Amino acid sequence: MKSVARGLGVIATMALWGAAIGLALMTAFIAWQVFGRYVLNSTPIWTEQTSILLMGWFIFLGAAVGIREGYHLSFDILIHVIPRKLKMTFFTISDICVVGFSIGMVIYGWQLTEKTWNATMPSLGIPDGVSFLSLVCGGALMIIFSLERIARRAAGLPTARFGETDLFDDEE
Repeated sequence: MKSVARGLGVIATMALWGAAIGLALMTAFIAWQVFGRYVLNSTPIWTEQTSILLMGWFIFLGAAVGIREGYHLSFDILIHVIPRKLKMTFFTISDICVVGFSIGMVIYGWQLTEKTWNATMPSLGIPDGVSFLSLVCGGALMIIFSLERIARRAAGLPTARFGETDLFDDEE
């Protein structure tokens, strides 16, 4: 389990770096677009579509890492007042729901990719289906990371550096 966790940690780190680089590039491209439009009076046509593509990548890669690290959005008021075993059950149910949702992301994202692959983005000259690959990859990572959390919990190991591990200070 430890070697799997280390390997997935490397993947999560790469995904996080990819998301950060995508965010930085998008910011630079939008700045270039604004500079081109208002200073040079010549708007670069590729910046907007490229920024939208990058946005998909950094959103879905960042969301996948957030799931692995326990940073994802949750409504956890009840979790603070119930016994530990029930907490673990709720966390597992939550992870199963994330797996189900992520399977849908992969399946329907792949269908969107296939159906739009033959169209071309006019400003970039690449297949339009590229827009949906981030949905597929992000969904696949969410499945893997959620299954890791379930497996770690079943083995009695902490599931994240943050998240549910800091909820056990009040144990019986």
